Amino acid sequence: MGTEIPLIWSVLIPVKVLALAKSRLSGLADADREAIALAMAADTVAAAVACPPVADVIVVSDDPAIRMEAEAAGAEVIADLPGAGLNQALAAGAAHAAARWSGRGLAALTADLPALSAGELQAALTAAAALTQAFVADASGSGTTLYTATPGAPFRPLFGPHSRRRHRQAGVTELDLPRIRGLKRDVDTLADLRMAEALGLGARTLRLVRYVRSGRSASL
Repeated sequence: MGTEIPLIWSVLIPVKVLALAKSRLSGLADADREAIALAMAADTVAAAVACPPVADVIVVSDDPAIRMEAEAAGAEVIADLPGAGLNQALAAGAAHAAARWSGRGLAALTADLPALSAGELQAALTAAAALTQAFVADASGSGTTLYTATPGAPFRPLFGPHSRRRHRQAGVTELDLPRIRGLKRDVDTLADLRMAEALGLGARTLRLVRYVRSGRSASL
C-alpha cells in the first residue's frame, strides 16, 4: 500500500499600505495604529512561514515597511499591481505562485491574525487538503480569515463584507475545527485586539501592545 504524500501549500497574504490600515483601531495615534498593523502582519507571516506544510509565503503589498518585515521573516513580497482590492491582490498572488510552483495548494490568509499559531494553520490546511475549496470563518461569524483551493481547483476568494455567506453560496466548504481560535480571531478593533491578547499574541504584537499600553492605559 502506497504512502500518501501530504499536500504542500503556497500561502498568500495581502497587506494594505500601513497608512490606510486598521482605521477602526480608534483611540490610538496614527503612528501607534500603523505600528500595530505592521506587528500583526509580521506575526501572521511568521506563523505561516513556520507552518510545516507551507512551502512558500507570498505577501502582496506596496508598503516598504511590510516588505522589509516580510522578507526578513522568509516570505516573498510582490507588488499589488492590480491595486483594486483584496480579492484582486490575492488573484495576482495566486497567479504568481502558480506560475512558479505548480501542483501546490493555494491558501489566502488575512494579515490581521496576531494570535495565529503555525499549528492552527497546519490543522486547517491538513483538513483543507481533502476539499476542492474551503474556508475558515472569523470569530464574529460573518467574515473569513482563510480560503483555500487545492491544485486544479478554481481560486476564487470572496473576502469582504459578509464573506462567510458569500463563500457558502459559492459552494465553498466551511471548515469547523476545534482549537483554531487564533486563526479565527482577526483584529479590526481594540476590543478584538484584547480578545486576541487573551488567546496569546505573537511576539511582535505583544511587545508593541505592551509598549503602547505603557503610555496609553486608557485605550489599551
